[in-house]
Amino acid sequence: MTYAENLWLYTALVFGIIVVPGMDMLFVLTNALTGGRPAGLSATAGIMAGGAVHTLSGAVGVGILLRTAPWLFTVALFAGAAYMVWIGVTLIRSSITVQAVGAAASRSRWTAFRQGLVTCLLNPKAYLFVVSVFPQFMKPQYGPLWRQALAIGAITVAMQFAVYGALALAAGRSRTVLTSSPGATILIGRAAGVLFVLVALVTAWHGLGGAVSS
Repeated sequence: MTYAENLWLYTALVFGIIVVPGMDMLFVLTNALTGGRPAGLSATAGIMAGGAVHTLSGAVGVGILLRTAPWLFTVALFAGAAYMVWIGVTLIRSSITVQAVGAAASRSRWTAFRQGLVTCLLNPKAYLFVVSVFPQFMKPQYGPLWRQALAIGAITVAMQFAVYGALALAAGRSRTVLTSSPGATILIGRAAGVLFVLVALVTAWHGLGGAVSS
């Protein structure tokens, strides 16, 4: 797999993660609905900052594995692929719906940004996710890890801005779509689950090829 193909695969996976309705999405919507577009965009910026920190933590984890115990990197790759399959199967079997977008007190832009950042940083599943997923996409043959981390980080925050920013700009319509189309949200979640499984299988296959050749 070329580095460009690797990045496109990561982009598809990140899109599948972010587009599934969840706490980050609802946090942006509630801020946009109560504080207007500025508050919604500020909440989005906070989540983006949190995503950048998660990217840094994942990159540091991969770097430590490669430097101290390269064999553990291979273990992490396959363990991460198995974790991704588990997430995918869970999403496929789930029925994600949004019954209502809860009301929230009006917040200042700074408060919306800070709460978005803190909420993102305090999510332990996010750290587990990046530690599991990053070994699939950050590999020595693709060049310096810091450059790979920058590329992955840029893709992550850009996708967060594209999805959550769009929701903030069209908050009323976004709420209507999420709450009145349960079939659509279920389909989104299950499609993301299929994407998780496929990406996990592809990365594990290429990882197995690399392990065998080495």
